[in-house]
Amino acid sequence: QGQLVESGGGSVQAGGSLRLSCAASQYLYSRACMGWFRQAPGKEREGVAAVWRGAPSPYYADSVKGRFTISRDMANNTLYLQMNSLKPEDTAMYYCAAGCPAPYTMARAGAYTYWGQGTQVTVSS
Repeated sequence: QGQLVESGGGSVQAGGSLRLSCAASQYLYSRACMGWFRQAPGKEREGVAAVWRGAPSPYYADSVKGRFTISRDMANNTLYLQMNSLKPEDTAMYYCAAGCPAPYTMARAGAYTYWGQGTQVTVSS
């Protein structure tokens, strides 16, 4: 069934940018629903951004609207998360996920079937 492999995490100062990539197998990339989640120590995993193929607009958490952009590259089976104007509170492990069953479930971690191993993002003030 394939896998999801994240990359692009790192350490940046507040105000900086990072672009996360999620390389997916053809099987997983063909899923209608793909998203990015994050989890900080001691906190629950939260939805950051997600896309449903054919839907008019992606989902974004209120905390990242206007700063983060999710996109899909069909030629390379890759999901991206462009993160600009990063803040210390964006520090977390970021995960790529696929396979939620319906558009209204895009923000719910429990709705996803497939997960990557995560990539760490650290933003210093």
